Formats: sequence, structure tokens, C-alpha cells
Amino acid sequence: MNFSRIELSAADITDTEIQAVTEVLKSGKLSLGPKLAEFEEAVKALTGAKYAVAVNSGTSGLFLCLKAMGIGPGDEVITTPFTFIASVNVILQAGAKPVFADIHPDYLNMNPDLIDELVTPKTKAIEAVHAFGNPWGIDEVQRIARERGLMLIEDSCEAIGTVYKSIPAGMFGDAGFFAFYPNKQITTGEGGIIITDNPELADLCRSLRNQGRSPDGGWLSHERVGYNFRLSDINCALGTAQLSRFAEIKMKRSQAAGKYIEKLNSDKRLIMPQLPDNCDFSWFVFVVRLTEDCSLNQRNELLDMLKSEGVCASNYFPPVHLQPFIKAPLGIEEGSFPVTESVSSRTVALPFHSNLSDEKIDFVCEKLSLCLDRL
Repeated sequence: MNFSRIELSAADITDTEIQAVTEVLKSGKLSLGPKLAEFEEAVKALTGAKYAVAVNSGTSGLFLCLKAMGIGPGDEVITTPFTFIASVNVILQAGAKPVFADIHPDYLNMNPDLIDELVTPKTKAIEAVHAFGNPWGIDEVQRIARERGLMLIEDSCEAIGTVYKSIPAGMFGDAGFFAFYPNKQITTGEGGIIITDNPELADLCRSLRNQGRSPDGGWLSHERVGYNFRLSDINCALGTAQLSRFAEIKMKRSQAAGKYIEKLNSDKRLIMPQLPDNCDFSWFVFVVRLTEDCSLNQRNELLDMLKSEGVCASNYFPPVHLQPFIKAPLGIEEGSFPVTESVSSRTVALPFHSNLSDEKIDFVCEKLSLCLDRL
């Protein structure tokens, strides 16, 4: 079977979501209404968190965590150079300095063995990112943070629904957060949410997301400088409807990943995603890697060939530390984080979403094999 174009991602929207959003539009209560609390309660039920604070993006969630923890100018935050740029942008926006720890070559998360030597008197927190939703190493990072008296922020934007060693992603840190862009497991269109068991942190984040307003004060009573990071009832209704179908969505994504692995696992030109033991994984993307003898130019050529064959594929993620606005001010040299640079030059994100049919996966795999033959 031939297809003219297979998109990299697609949201899983049904009549359930459409009806939920339509009801909000008809109600006239589009923001700061009942759907906000309903969505927060649904996320608490999924994760076991005591508190949830919905915001307008995962980026905003991280920013509010940093602000609520008092992290700012003169402080350092240890994190990974292999992530979406927002994970580091926000540290800079808070006025702090990102300090990078290279990644594990198999699991692609920050290598815990490299963290301890990076801790200085200026270090205030570790931001652990679950690359592609993979929670590997977070328990060890948690141990280090506790031993060194550091805050742990868990960037679980890509990991909602993952459970590692019986603990839901987002619940290892002092705070965690998720993002709900349309390529994620569930979507609110745009949006994010902070989860924590710390009541003071939750109260601060609630205040900061809504112009610094006091939770118990009047409409124009403000306690601090705040922001407009609210999530509308339209977005929240969409998110709650998605969560009502989450088991189904998670299962379909797992089946799609399993089909890819079945088709590609024997191809020695590719490295499959590596997952840790004792992990109930919630698939965000399906990213393979070319073997170490392949160059960046060859990977990019492969992406171009796939595009010409109607297969949308991408390079997740370019090294954050080599972005010009980060590299120069921080004085980072190319080659400083060799594992990240090597992995990043060989990643290929294949089309992946919960409604990806077996026929489309077969098509992608056939075209991938053909393009690899021509490489």
C-alpha cells in the first residue's frame, strides 16, 4: 500500500473531546471556571500527586517551579544537554546558569555518575529530563539530590503515564511537570501542569500563574509579581476528555511501538530505543539511531530521502549546548559533551501517534530500509 505523506505526529481526537470542548463554548465560562479544577483532579488521580497546578505550557510549568523555589541570578541548575531547548531556556530566563552533565549512551538521560562532580556552592537544583519519556536513572538522581541538599525538578513533559519502579513519572522530584502539545500522549492544544506533594510550592505556583494573586484574596488582591500562565477551561476540558481515554491511547501507542520494533529490530544499521527494567512505559515518540559509523551528514541525507518518499521524520534533539546563544556566553566548546553530540547526530524520529495503522508502519519501515540501502 502506498501513501503520499505520513505525518510525524497527530493528536488523537474523538467525539468525546469535541463534545467536551463544545460544552464549554456553549457555557460561556471559558476561563477560570470549573473545568480547571476538574482537569487538575484528573491529573492528580493519574499520578497520585497531592497537588496539581495547570498552566499554559510545560515551559511555563518549569519557569514557575524555578521561581517558586527561589532560583535566580547567581544560582546553578544541573541538567542535560540532550533535550528540547525550553528545558534550558527557562533556566536562563530565571537568571540562573545551566550546568550540563553528559548523557548515558544507551538510555539518553543525564548520566547520574557525572552529576556529583558538577555540584558547587552555587548549585540549587537538578533538572532531570526524561528524554523521549524514558525515566532511566531518575531514582539515582533523586538520591544524589537528597544527599547534596538540592531541589529536584522532574521534566516529565514527554513521560505522562509512565511508571518506573512503581512510582509515576513526575513524582520522584520536589516538583514535576508535563506538557500537552498536540504531539504528546495527550493534548490540551497548548498547555502544561505542575505536580507536587509540597503544599507551599503548589500555592506559590498557583499565585504566580495568575498575576501573583492571593488564593484567598479578592479579585484584584495581589501578593507578588506574577504572570499570566493560566490554562483556559477550553483547554482543560479537552485535557480531561483525553485523560478519560488515556488507557486506550497508551495501549495504542504501545502497540504501534511494538510493531516498529518487530519490523526494525533485526536491522543492524539501526539502534532501537532502550528501556529500563521495571518500567510501565508510556510512548511519546519512536526514535531510532543510526550506528556509530554514520555521520551527521548521512543522517541528514537520510531524513531528506525519507521526506522525498513521503515519510516525515526528524532529528530529536540537536545538542542544546551548541545553540549559538548558549554556546558562546557559557564558553562551551564543541566536543565538551561527546555522548550527546554523537547520539544527536544519529537520531531519526519516525512517524508516531496512537492512530498509526499497521499499514502505515509497514510503509515507513519499507521506505526506511530502502533509503538506508541508498545511503
